[in-house]
Amino acid sequence: MADTPKTRRTKHSKARKARTKRQPVAAGWREWASLPGLGIPFMKVKLDTGARTSALHAWNIQPFERDGNGWVRFDLHPVQRNNAVRVACEAPVVGRRTVRSTSGKTETRYVIHTTIVLGGQERNIEVTLTNRDQMGFRMLLGRTAMRRWIVVDPARSFLHPAVSSNTPAAQPSTIGKPL
Repeated sequence: MADTPKTRRTKHSKARKARTKRQPVAAGWREWASLPGLGIPFMKVKLDTGARTSALHAWNIQPFERDGNGWVRFDLHPVQRNNAVRVACEAPVVGRRTVRSTSGKTETRYVIHTTIVLGGQERNIEVTLTNRDQMGFRMLLGRTAMRRWIVVDPARSFLHPAVSSNTPAAQPSTIGKPL
């Protein structure tokens, strides 16, 4: 019995999906990642399956309008325990979200989209902006961002290296400049 055009299309679509489906990235509970859209070539990130939302350390958060759309201007300290390195960023506002911390405190935060590169793969994720100065990591990657992408091994750390120090993107003078 010959295949009808509709059947053939379905078979080809399934084959194409099978070829493009990526294997999940195995990662430790903390990893190196980059945020090229924000000019961050490398940053330590905590992968937290207990947190639904991703959070990025930001301060001096100032909303403004550009071409009739909501934007936010903010500063980052991408290096843990080092406030000397400061990166000024701007991004369109996707929304505002009320987030409850593990201590039970609620806070309304701005939400932006940004690109993250981890384990050799690039993804566009939603991130909330909040002051994480008192936290151990400047960025927390929540389970929504990791869904269908990352499998976390809680016994391991730094399975994926930071950008090589030999590349221009890893030089201190390039922090804060888009890659």
